[in-house]
Amino acid sequence: MTRPTRRQLFQSLAATGITLPVLNACSRRSEEEPRPTAEDREWGYGFENQRIADRGDGAFLNPIFAGDHPDPAIIRDGDIYYVTFSTFEAYPGLMIYRSYDLVNWEPVAPALNTYVGSVWAPDLVLHEGRYYLYIPARTDEYRSIYVITADNIEGPWSEPVDLFLPDHIDPGHIVGEDGKRYLFLSNGDMITLTDDGLATDGEVTHIYDPWRYPESWDVECFCPEGPKMLRKDDWFYMLTAVGGTAGPPTSHMVISARSRSVHGAWEHAPNNPQVRTLTRDEQWWSRGHATLIDGPNGDWWLISHGYENGYWTLGRQALLEPVRWREDGWWESLGGDLSSAFPIPAVQSTLPHGTPHSDDFSGSSLADQWRFFRPSRDEYERISLLQPGLALAARGESPEDSSPLCFVAGDLSYEVTVEIRREAGNEAGLLAFYNDKLYAGLAFNDDGLLFHRYGMSRRRAADIPAGTETLFIRMKNDEHVLTLYCSLDGESWSKMDVQMEVSGYHHNVAYGFLSLRPGIYSSREGSARFYNLQYRALRDSR
Repeated sequence: MTRPTRRQLFQSLAATGITLPVLNACSRRSEEEPRPTAEDREWGYGFENQRIADRGDGAFLNPIFAGDHPDPAIIRDGDIYYVTFSTFEAYPGLMIYRSYDLVNWEPVAPALNTYVGSVWAPDLVLHEGRYYLYIPARTDEYRSIYVITADNIEGPWSEPVDLFLPDHIDPGHIVGEDGKRYLFLSNGDMITLTDDGLATDGEVTHIYDPWRYPESWDVECFCPEGPKMLRKDDWFYMLTAVGGTAGPPTSHMVISARSRSVHGAWEHAPNNPQVRTLTRDEQWWSRGHATLIDGPNGDWWLISHGYENGYWTLGRQALLEPVRWREDGWWESLGGDLSSAFPIPAVQSTLPHGTPHSDDFSGSSLADQWRFFRPSRDEYERISLLQPGLALAARGESPEDSSPLCFVAGDLSYEVTVEIRREAGNEAGLLAFYNDKLYAGLAFNDDGLLFHRYGMSRRRAADIPAGTETLFIRMKNDEHVLTLYCSLDGESWSKMDVQMEVSGYHHNVAYGFLSLRPGIYSSREGSARFYNLQYRALRDSR
């Protein structure tokens, strides 16, 4: 007898009016409940063997976005869902994705091109046929919340408009019972917006004191943030993240409050926190920054983010779990600890998930996956597409100040290979880049080879001839063990005799809320040309 899939089980139960038993996200898995098998923990595979949530059997396994996709901001527009994420120091920023089934997502376009600083927890809004993005951003000198708008989700998006809110992050937009527009902010505060949504109207007011967890719990900080708003059945619901976004595995959590008015009074959900990591044994740590979204079949889902156990280097990854509404008007998660697969919502059409990371640089513009780290306003003037090939003009003296060009990798193990041709005086290479203080990789300049580790450089001049102008570099990251190779002809490879363990290249060590990303750089003088970058996920390394 063939065992039914989880989708068939859900559908058959729904057809008979039977509901599944509730798996409270804050309850432990019982001793009698079987642990997920190796089959249960199998992902699907997409471009270049990248792991994807859709397993091809009607079920999905988290994450729905592998790799660094924190603070999801999601909307529904008819039958289409759109989502974007915090992009911090990576530009162009705020890539927007679309989906029909909440699991398979296709990139649309980046919404933010003008550098306004490190972008934290935006809010994506559809209001009266127009799209808005409310964007907290900060530099060392200035911080505020900005807004950009577009008539079409694909753009063009406007230039950022400063709302002059230097003391808050994480805006959440809602239209009140009075028809006015409001932004909810961190720390339980709120401010009124003008009717066009492009300016504030009045002063920030404090309207909510978030629910507090027991003092005995291990968290990073109280840090109430990320208010996500929903109006349903004459109630306003506010989902808030508390506990700190990193720190101990049990830090981040999701709490709720509701009110008949945006001005309060707000009552706490009796089942707070609705989502929380209980122990360090769970697969997903520090789960938070959640939004409720109605599914394509009258169902409801929760999208959030979390760190994967043992893989802080991948950043906070996007998670999806089913929820249900209770008779008392509160919601609760059916996701448990997210260690098992769930049925994919049935829809008429679906999209291929993600995008290839490999790039022969033969297009008329830079491919969607590429992002500069902390760019200047004229950063894209450094790029010339040779079709094929990418010429990248030098900036700075080393990876630290060169604004590397990087992409997000979401696989536990992968390999990247690229051919680099540099001009005299130039230094260029391939990196595993966290930030300007912490990176590893291999590069070369007029004097020969350079080996990067811990954000420091070490000369390896004897490994290749001085003055070498063309070099093939390969980097393998096998579950945090980084191995580097080089070749003068692309056929005969030399393995570097030093390998690195890079599991500590993450936020709890180096701050910044970033992830460890493959990247290329060009520094010192002249330019470097990059050809045929190849990415390959390594499926058999576990």
